[in-house]
Amino acid sequence: GGGAGQQFRYTQTPSKVLHLRNLPWECTEEELVELCKPFGRIVNTKSGVGANRNQAFVEFTDVNQAISMVSYFASSSEPAQIRGKTVYIQYSNRQEIINNKSPGETAGNVLLVTIEGVQASDVTIDVIHLVFSAFGFVHKIATFEKAAGFQALIQYTDAPTASAAREALDGRSIPRYLLPDHVVSCHLRISFSAHKDLNIKFQSHRSRDYTNPYLPVNSSAIDSTLQPAVGADGRRVEAEGNVLLASIENMQYAVSVDVLHTVFSAFGTVQKIAIFEKNGGTQALIQYPEIGHHSFHAPCYTDTYTGIRLCG
Repeated sequence: GGGAGQQFRYTQTPSKVLHLRNLPWECTEEELVELCKPFGRIVNTKSGVGANRNQAFVEFTDVNQAISMVSYFASSSEPAQIRGKTVYIQYSNRQEIINNKSPGETAGNVLLVTIEGVQASDVTIDVIHLVFSAFGFVHKIATFEKAAGFQALIQYTDAPTASAAREALDGRSIPRYLLPDHVVSCHLRISFSAHKDLNIKFQSHRSRDYTNPYLPVNSSAIDSTLQPAVGADGRRVEAEGNVLLASIENMQYAVSVDVLHTVFSAFGTVQKIAIFEKNGGTQALIQYPEIGHHSFHAPCYTDTYTGIRLCG
């Protein structure tokens, strides 16, 4: 009848993508799926289309399901409706919906990583940095705990780098040798974040900015802290530890994390470095795996070449 003539257009070739018009205000994906699911499985949607944002596209698994829906409402006395509004249906001139991705699927330079099967204390920020640095320079990392579990935001230079990391690591596991013995399984679930530039306020065991070595250091940034002891003469005695405090004096050039890493790696594996300003000077904390790993035995020592003053 006349209603069917208004509700459907047959001039186009059947497609598994249907074009829906005259939708109610802010029609949701759930409402679209509810209307279409009796005819087959919806694999994609795109809503809020058109000047009035009252149109949408829905994509079925195959074209026969779309034909079934069109045929049903073409012969039915009851029109397709959402919230009491008649929905006009036609075949789309496209064979699939493209560029209609959920926020977590739209490529960006920041990844949202959910680390399943672990507690926050099981995976250090350094392990996360090690894993994701394999795909490009990591600018910033922020970790946190949500209802979904232990999560991290990883910021790369650009979307292609982030996409490469996501493609390689999504659904994979962090290598066992990087995890505590009690961790049975650990899987990465990775999507794209809407963030573009993470706001890291300080370096800590939960957040790092690898582009700003002068960012303030939170007291939890380094695992080990040194408690100074007092000798018989009443003077403070520097206790031995696996963390060195370096005061950088008379700098002849800019001293970055990379420069410090090069200098201190000559004496063993450097686990962590944090640079900060204190009392008008530049200082750094350098962490080794163990106390005997570094070779500075005197309480304080000034390297005449670099101008770096070292204290255990």
